[in-house]
Amino acid sequence: MKLSFATLVLGTILLTSFFIQPTIAGSAFCDSKCNFRCSKAGRKDRCLKYCGICCADCNCVPSGTFGNKDECPCYRDKKNSKGGPKCP
Repeated sequence: MKLSFATLVLGTILLTSFFIQPTIAGSAFCDSKCNFRCSKAGRKDRCLKYCGICCADCNCVPSGTFGNKDECPCYRDKKNSKGGPKCP
């Protein structure tokens, strides 16, 4: 009984990670746009994370490494929990 329960738990974890990983990885479009957008960021890992989230929601990333947010209103208008801009 304990072995079958452990097998079920392990199987569930493996299947969950298999299906969740592609959504975390992002699309090739978002990855390339965010890599350029965050290329000069001081905190590149944080920039890539939030840029990827915003790109997945909005399907666009403003051109350049800073500014130009008027090109993508969805990206521009996303706010964090404190009311500041969410997208880099």
